[in-house]
Amino acid sequence: MGERGSTRIQLCGRLVVELDGRRVEDALPGAKGRMLFAYLVLNRDRRISRDELLMAVYGEEASPDQHPSLSVLLSKLRSVIGQELLPGRAELELVLPPDAFVDVEAAREALHRAESHVAAGEWAESWGPAGVAYHVARRPLLQGEHRAWLEEWRRRLEDVQLRGLECFAQARLGLGGPTLSQAEDCARQLIELAPYRESGHQILIEALERRGNIAEALRAYERLRVLLRDELGVPPSRALQDIHKRLLGERTTTPA
Repeated sequence: MGERGSTRIQLCGRLVVELDGRRVEDALPGAKGRMLFAYLVLNRDRRISRDELLMAVYGEEASPDQHPSLSVLLSKLRSVIGQELLPGRAELELVLPPDAFVDVEAAREALHRAESHVAAGEWAESWGPAGVAYHVARRPLLQGEHRAWLEEWRRRLEDVQLRGLECFAQARLGLGGPTLSQAEDCARQLIELAPYRESGHQILIEALERRGNIAEALRAYERLRVLLRDELGVPPSRALQDIHKRLLGERTTTPA
């Protein structure tokens, strides 16, 4: 037997399906076939009933009368990816090689590693996995398709994107020196994407402070204070209030 080729599946951005070294995304049976395959990939850690697959593919309008159509779709999908990858009848599961690469899984695993490194203050080690999480998750998942389960996964990936970007910014802030300007840029991007996420504002303020731009740091704090007051009726967090006091030259109860 020859050496087995790589298996690589990219669901975010341009769809890529490489099975045993063979590209098959263009052979998937239409839009419904792509949705069916994506659902199987995203849930490949468990067996899935045909009723669940029917709802995933046909949405709220699905009815038992469409089970024959689902059977045809499954048959076409098996002819493309191989019978051995999709065993079962009443319940099915996608069986990929142990070393298969799935971009959504890689992004979530990378985020976990990045956040673990940040928590340990290992700034340089967090850089790479934070980049994987952010750059994968920022690409659209099955763009143009609309199902409730897709929207749920998109929300999860949006969270991965924001947390990956936050790790990026924290790593640059932690490394200091010439990376502080990059920390500032990442923090501004994070604020634009999630204006009520106080961690982005805190990173921006601290980056400005460390670069000696105290007045700009105070302005950044004031913008956040006004936003939270006007929109939510709450003050900034205690950590941010302590940073503000530090910027004003006052003593704080939190070490700088």
